[in-house]
Amino acid sequence: MVGNRLPSERALSEQFGVSRNTLREALRSLEHAGLIRLQKGASGGAFITEANGDAIATGLLDMYHSGTISPTQLTEARIWLESVVVREACQRATAEKIDQLRENVRQAENANARGDLNERAEVNLEFHRILARMTGNPVVVIVMDSVLAVLRHFVQTIGPYENSFVLPSRKRFIKLMESRDVDGAIAEMESSLKRLQRSYLSLAKEAAPVAAAKLVQVSATGSVPTRARAASPRKPS
Repeated sequence: MVGNRLPSERALSEQFGVSRNTLREALRSLEHAGLIRLQKGASGGAFITEANGDAIATGLLDMYHSGTISPTQLTEARIWLESVVVREACQRATAEKIDQLRENVRQAENANARGDLNERAEVNLEFHRILARMTGNPVVVIVMDSVLAVLRHFVQTIGPYENSFVLPSRKRFIKLMESRDVDGAIAEMESSLKRLQRSYLSLAKEAAPVAAAKLVQVSATGSVPTRARAASPRKPS
């Protein structure tokens, strides 16, 4: 159970027939995966932690950084996953959850009005997390959180941009969900995400030479270059 302490290293090494060094490596791997917590001291040991999706998110991020997952594959998988999430969320939607989505849209509008595009991006991602939680399935929530964690990193590399179509689409989506038009809600979400995908990939292509130049500069100087001025929002072509 969560919080329980595992048997001592000596007991575990004898139980599994491995050396203490091998056991310690295994315990460190479990700690890195977020499955246990290692605590030093007289009252220390290996303790079972509450399961979460950190290991999945970390694995996906590592795959993205290594080039195993491309931006196209990332955004494509997100569209497919979202269709499943929207279908289940529509079927399980309550007035309270729909109000949460409306409040999220209001927060995004406020951030947009202030010109805080980074805050708007965070709020927009939270919209999809709310939908995932509406399914009532913890596996779906973990998978969506992990995909969004990688997407968040991807969007940050692109920088601020304009997406005036998103908020009107969100409002149409909520009306469709409220009327229990599942197919209509899925179609609205897919249309919005595919338009975002085209924008993301277009801007990522533009940003690639700049990112490569920064990488060369970092390798040569050992320091990250500072930006001369704040980036202005860009309109996707």
